[in-house]
Amino acid sequence: MRHVAVLMGGWSAEREVSLRSGQACADALERQGFRVSRIDVGRDIASRLSELRPDVALNVLHGRPGEDGTLQGLLEVLGIPYTHSGVLASAAAMQKDVAKALLRAAGVSVPEGVVANRRDAAARHLLPPPYVIKPLAEGSSVGVFIVREDMVHPPQELTRSDWPYGERVLVEPFIPGKELTCAVMGDKALGVIEIVPATAFYDYEAKYAPGGSKHLLPAPISREAYEECRRLALAAHRALGCRGVTRADFRYDERRPGVTGLYCLEVNTQPGMTATSLVPEMAAHAGVSFDDLVRWMVDDASLNR
Repeated sequence: MRHVAVLMGGWSAEREVSLRSGQACADALERQGFRVSRIDVGRDIASRLSELRPDVALNVLHGRPGEDGTLQGLLEVLGIPYTHSGVLASAAAMQKDVAKALLRAAGVSVPEGVVANRRDAAARHLLPPPYVIKPLAEGSSVGVFIVREDMVHPPQELTRSDWPYGERVLVEPFIPGKELTCAVMGDKALGVIEIVPATAFYDYEAKYAPGGSKHLLPAPISREAYEECRRLALAAHRALGCRGVTRADFRYDERRPGVTGLYCLEVNTQPGMTATSLVPEMAAHAGVSFDDLVRWMVDDASLNR
């Protein structure tokens, strides 16, 4: 009976989703006979893990410190095998400007853009509208703004004294079209989902609230675009040096010829595992049940990732 510590919660903006992901994964492991310790990660995580000495850590944290390489480094020091990507890949994928440079070098199309101080981005339009402003190192669309053509000024929320998402933001052109996503499991790309949000924008609420979005699997796009999306998801996974399960998000402008309108927005190294999450849905489409997916992640755990 292997002892698995399921690491969830934490203190990022994605805490609540992480707790739901962690509970679902812990339930799946207990159904399969694992000894499970459910840990809501706090600042004392090093001492708690030292006391528990689990065989494996199933990392289900979203955002910092679970997705940026910090927790991975701690697990390396403690000698506890863990799931998902390692220190360097996690840090690179979380830092959007670094990830874009690596993806571009690997031949994966990404939107052009600029990195700016949040106050500079609020003072004037740094790109012609429409464009997108997003925190440099956050996930789940928290702190993201779409600046429309009819907006005279950029969003002034960026100047708030209690702005929690860091001083630097990424400003990118808005790419019209379909919202696509594709998961990678080990060395294999799974299916492609088109996400149709119930709101105007695929924001945090659309991602995690029941009925917040509709998932079309397989995505209703051309066979050429479908396979190119899968190829790019795997190429992005490899370019960043990722391990385990990842999910790459895309925008697809079908007005452009062939597959030239397909752009990778980011790679998620700790994708959600809730009841409405995308990776379990893609795995099920490939014949992998939720319980089998969670067990696979535990079996795949290691050090030096």
